[in-house]
Amino acid sequence: MGAAAIDLLYWRNVKQSGAVFSSVLLLLFSLTQFSVVSVGAYLALAALSATISFRIYKSVLQAVQKTDEGHPFKAYLEMEIALSQDQISKYADRILLYSNTCMKELRRLFLVQDLVDSLKFAVLMWLLTYVGALFNGLTLLILAVVSMFTLPVVYEKHQAQIDQYVGLIRTQVNSVVGKIQAKIPGAKRKEE
Repeated sequence: MGAAAIDLLYWRNVKQSGAVFSSVLLLLFSLTQFSVVSVGAYLALAALSATISFRIYKSVLQAVQKTDEGHPFKAYLEMEIALSQDQISKYADRILLYSNTCMKELRRLFLVQDLVDSLKFAVLMWLLTYVGALFNGLTLLILAVVSMFTLPVVYEKHQAQIDQYVGLIRTQVNSVVGKIQAKIPGAKRKEE
């Protein structure tokens, strides 16, 4: 994650983080009420209304003041926005690497290369059936955005206490997993 994203999530610049957080939440809450097509169309209309209004305002202002400042968006119109072949190749390589890694991991889990990992995956999928019954994907996305903007700051302020409790939980979980592995034949982890 880039430094700019980390600064955004840790609220280093409160105005910028607040603007991004509220914009994303407004978009997600809009998607709960309207279709993606409607939200996209309304956003495009709002942006177009703002740019047309600004262009007309600047044109009238230039006519009244008898100045020739030119097009108000000239700098943006002349800006290069095309993706280079190198950028496309870099992103395609990343997507390819991520896709291949995911496919290999899913193959390993579904074909039970390691019984313990496959059982953990089965428990996770079973738990996700309950999560899916309680929340739709958009609600989970809203919760994820809220968590992204709140949990880093809470952890930063209360790191010592959180680390202590996470350590206790990790010890308990490892103890239970060890007991389960000891009772299931063939479930002992290979030494890595």
